[in-house]
Amino acid sequence: MAKPALKATLLSPQRPLGEHPLVVVGPSLGTSSVLWHRAASLLGNDFDVVAWDLPGHGVSPAAPETFDVASLANSLVDLLDSIAPGEAFHYAGVSLGGATGLQLGITHGERLKSLSVQCSGAKLSTPESWLERAATVRSQGTPVLIQSSARRWFAPGFMDREPELSSRLLHALRDAERFSYAFCCEALAAYDVRKQLGSIRVPTQVLAGALDEVAPPELAEEVAAGITAGGGVATAVTLEGVAHLAPAEAPAHVAGLMRSLITWAESQQQTQGAGA
Repeated sequence: MAKPALKATLLSPQRPLGEHPLVVVGPSLGTSSVLWHRAASLLGNDFDVVAWDLPGHGVSPAAPETFDVASLANSLVDLLDSIAPGEAFHYAGVSLGGATGLQLGITHGERLKSLSVQCSGAKLSTPESWLERAATVRSQGTPVLIQSSARRWFAPGFMDREPELSSRLLHALRDAERFSYAFCCEALAAYDVRKQLGSIRVPTQVLAGALDEVAPPELAEEVAAGITAGGGVATAVTLEGVAHLAPAEAPAHVAGLMRSLITWAESQQQTQGAGA
């Protein structure tokens, strides 16, 4: 299966990479790096924050053919090697971006310093629902999803409180290339890493929105339990008043949790390095 081409955007201040820990952030299906702008602004002074876009979304080119979540993870490692060759990084991703993070932990764990899986799970919805959505988007385009996505993405009242941000996110969905979006749906239809969670050894936090109907808190608890059952370290946290796009809905809370995880993981590595 071919690896799709991915591109990234620097969300922290312009400066030489390598002077600060590298934090890579991934998107939810239908969004772009806009999802991370607010949380990244709270992290950017202390970390190099790089956001990648899904195929056909944001700055990434359209995908010419089908791909799976493992291919996304492989493509992301290739992208990062073009930016910071061989460098280990902290990763945070939402929904499909979170699924890609779990795949990174399974197949590229040696590159990860920490993992924040947000509004996601080891399996999301049913294959039938994803294939149905793929067919709808192929025939009608992504604008047909705007109303249903707004209901799924945002907690009640968010669009009224944050009309500009919610509009930018929904515009990212409208502008997503329809066939690439459909390929993403098909990747999610085939995605199920529940039996592989025990192989993840990187320190992991799993964040869920209390109001998320796509990836409810029980999916976060399932991921954390699967990782800890294999001997890894993982915690599940539920964010009150949040639906499916945690970094946009609760940027300060998400950035604070990520900062705590990253700081702890960095200190652990320094301690292990000193003891080597």
